[in-house]
Amino acid sequence: MIVWFNPVSGASGDMLLGALLDLGAPLDGVRAAVARTGLDGWQLSAERVTRAGIGATRAVVTVTDTATERHAAELLARVGDVGVAARAVRAIAEVEAGIHGVPVDEVHLHEIGGLDTVVDTVGVAAALDLLGVTEVHCGPIALGSGTVETRHGVLPVPAPATAALLAAAHAPVTGAGVGETVTPTGAALLVAMDARFGPVPAMALRGVGYGAGGRDPAGRANVLQALLGEPAGRSAPMTLLETNVDDVTGEVLGHLVARLLAAGAADAWLTPIVMKKGRPAHTVHVLAASERAADCERIVLAETGSLGLRRTTVDRTALPRHTSTVDVGGHAVRVKHGPWGAKPEHDDVEVAAAALDLPLREVARQALAAAPLAAKPPSRSDPA
Repeated sequence: MIVWFNPVSGASGDMLLGALLDLGAPLDGVRAAVARTGLDGWQLSAERVTRAGIGATRAVVTVTDTATERHAAELLARVGDVGVAARAVRAIAEVEAGIHGVPVDEVHLHEIGGLDTVVDTVGVAAALDLLGVTEVHCGPIALGSGTVETRHGVLPVPAPATAALLAAAHAPVTGAGVGETVTPTGAALLVAMDARFGPVPAMALRGVGYGAGGRDPAGRANVLQALLGEPAGRSAPMTLLETNVDDVTGEVLGHLVARLLAAGAADAWLTPIVMKKGRPAHTVHVLAASERAADCERIVLAETGSLGLRRTTVDRTALPRHTSTVDVGGHAVRVKHGPWGAKPEHDDVEVAAAALDLPLREVARQALAAAPLAAKPPSRSDPA
């Protein structure tokens, strides 16, 4: 799936999260992802609000630890290996280190050092995954002007960290009146999502969402619009990475596959093989978009200790698909729909089955029965 953000009123962590929730990302699934970080003393809710006549979703984060400053290293430890969240916090740490002239591992975050940043960044990462988003695009970003009060005193708007993040991404910007419209967290998340800046990409539109900001200024809808769609036509060429390993344990290989998928690989799998001298071994295969290939390559080499790997450019035909969420005994279960059928997500089925003390196949049956009808198989007159 593709998402295109339209930040005509700016972007912040809560606006991004609200827009993705408004598109249909299940709130329970996002909460579960935040809970897996081990963070304590937080709550995440979604409320319907109106901004200049537009109904929108506002993501509301509350934390018991209301301190707004701490070392970047602590926030990085909190978000763990959640790809987009970790990249966002690291991007903030790097620009703040450059601004203040200190090493990255010593930088101290002030207004953006609160634990709500963990909820926002991990929540956005989880929502993207739950929606099946593989590409993020973004229109010109509306920047405010004036000044903002900070721990360091009065600073210009956009804040130095925000300006540095957007400059590093070569993001197109435009003016949006007085006041802060883009926060460092919002800018860092767009950078971490590898957002491609430009007009709406070619896609079959499947949903529209609006994420609300906390303020409701007169004369402007303080919302972030998000369009969700399926790629039109054949997918862009992909990169296939492969390496043979005969000295890596099954536990490490299982961890490797999970880590690659979390890092944005389109797919990762293992094939048992027999190498020279009859040694049992495995081939590690990774399918990734070109912009993700370098990160996936580093992960494979670091985790396996392999001395090299093979790269091949391949074409892939991706059929249109979408995801719905159904309720089975009070538990949210995602169902993936394609042109030829539908299938419940195994992880959700497993959680619901354990909680309800039901067989997996029964939960899957109930999920399919509750799901909207899958799209009909394409006819011969349908475009390829």
